[in-house]
Amino acid sequence: MGFDGNQWIETERQKTKTALKIPLLNQARNILKSYQNHPKTAHSKTLLPHYSNQKLNSYLKEISDFCGIKKNLTFHVARHTFATTVTLTNGVPIETVSKLLGHTKLATTQIYARVIDNKVKDDMSILNNKLNNNFE
Repeated sequence: MGFDGNQWIETERQKTKTALKIPLLNQARNILKSYQNHPKTAHSKTLLPHYSNQKLNSYLKEISDFCGIKKNLTFHVARHTFATTVTLTNGVPIETVSKLLGHTKLATTQIYARVIDNKVKDDMSILNNKLNNNFE
């Protein structure tokens, strides 16, 4: 439980060894519940089964084939989609996305996560409305 009374994941980044704290979204909490009795997590300290990158990409290919997705899904593509489509286009500030991705420099996230034109349009519309309201 975090300082706010909600569940958080607290761990250490594998690559950089820096501390990581992420509040759990309801969807993530539901996914974790479904893996509580999974054989690969029952006798470990992990919340989800651990698979190699190759095996994970194989599973993503199966999912994309089943769903009729033509794009070659990989862990990297999923990470990029999370950064752009899930977070940035839903108004999560790039600083927060950078922290979630484990980037130590904001510039890395800016290169990694392309901001979709629709997001720029929406952000400028919000700014325009705020500026108009201040002058009325």
